[in-house]
Amino acid sequence: MPGGTWVTQNKDRAGVYTNFVSDPKSLSTLGDRGTVALPLTLPWGAAKQIITINAGDDVSKVLGYDITHASLLLVKEAMKRASKLLIYKLNEGTKATATSGNLVTTAKYGGVRGNDITVVIQSDIDTPTIFNVRTLVEGREVDTQKVANIDGLVANDWVTFKASATDKTLAATAGAPLTGGANGAVTNTDHSDFLVAVETQSFNTIGVVSTDATLKSIYVSFVKRLRESEGRYVQVVLSDYPTADYEGVISARNGVILSDGTVIDKINVVAWVAAAEAAAQVNQSLTYTAYDDAVDVDVRLTNSETIIALRNGEFVFTFSDDKAIVEKDINTFRSYTPTKGKERSKNRVIRVLDSIGNDLKKVFEKSYIGKVDNNADGRNIFKKEGIKYMELLQSINAIEDFNPQTDFIVTAGEDKDAVLVDTGVKPVDAAEKIYLKVRVS
Repeated sequence: MPGGTWVTQNKDRAGVYTNFVSDPKSLSTLGDRGTVALPLTLPWGAAKQIITINAGDDVSKVLGYDITHASLLLVKEAMKRASKLLIYKLNEGTKATATSGNLVTTAKYGGVRGNDITVVIQSDIDTPTIFNVRTLVEGREVDTQKVANIDGLVANDWVTFKASATDKTLAATAGAPLTGGANGAVTNTDHSDFLVAVETQSFNTIGVVSTDATLKSIYVSFVKRLRESEGRYVQVVLSDYPTADYEGVISARNGVILSDGTVIDKINVVAWVAAAEAAAQVNQSLTYTAYDDAVDVDVRLTNSETIIALRNGEFVFTFSDDKAIVEKDINTFRSYTPTKGKERSKNRVIRVLDSIGNDLKKVFEKSYIGKVDNNADGRNIFKKEGIKYMELLQSINAIEDFNPQTDFIVTAGEDKDAVLVDTGVKPVDAAEKIYLKVRVS
């Protein structure tokens, strides 16, 4: 007997024709948050490429130090909040080297960490013609190899080996320290290279540790292009740059002091702010959130100074109860208009709007473009998807007063392949001001 599947009921022969169809399931979910990109000058690691670090990862394997080391302070601060960190080592630096007899040992990466490496070559006790070649980092053995000559050596996570001449003979040494490693200078071109690399990645925020106004303007232009031309709703965190006047830019005014006395100034505090903004959910505000392990701010502002800073669109930390708290979770936007009001200066509101733009774009591109007919039935499928997404936002108090009958309309566009979506949302903001009226009788 014939069988198979069917599209229309046009079969000629008797038989059983079966279609297996899954029950419709919503494709709409809230996109993951918590990914921050940081371009940094570092003493170790692969240069000019994205290094992905997830919460809980052993960073020493890729950055050369334990996360508690002073040189990785900003990485540690960012990982207090971020679920994923996209590190980009801006500096190629100079690789440390050492020559011992005919052996030239070179650090795997440029940077001062290479100067902490020593190579020890010893004759094997049991087989004198064999050598034990040990790689030490600050006296700790990280690799050992038994070889007869230089050709037998293979590169490890820390160094590469080569012969300085045709003679491949090894000579014993109590220790050949590598020297000459340097971090090197970073130019704005290196930052431009980072922007090219990070554009292909998925992230929520970028933290820029710099005082260069020209460089800051480059990052602002980059974020504006992503938001307005590419439909990728991300933010950048800078220090002292309220002139951006843009919802995609956050400007840190002051820094914090950690419990061990470490000062994180306004330039370096962008690492934590970028991570905290990236990790904050669409129904969450950072207003009055305490900076992790901070006991004070580095520069305390007076009441009038704080008010001026907030009106200027600056992200301020305030000392309160032996903590450094976020005064108000705002961005630099302040050129309010009737069609773009004050609410757009609130980062919680921006997170809601950005999530709608990012998430619906992702669903439409993945499951609808080129796959669903642009007719009433096809548009109705997308409409149902959009309504389910909005109702999800409403269920977690990210938006309110959503009316599925009137607030998500999908119609045909001007071109045959175009779809027009007209949606209205009312983001929920956090309660920040409480006015008490106390009646005394």
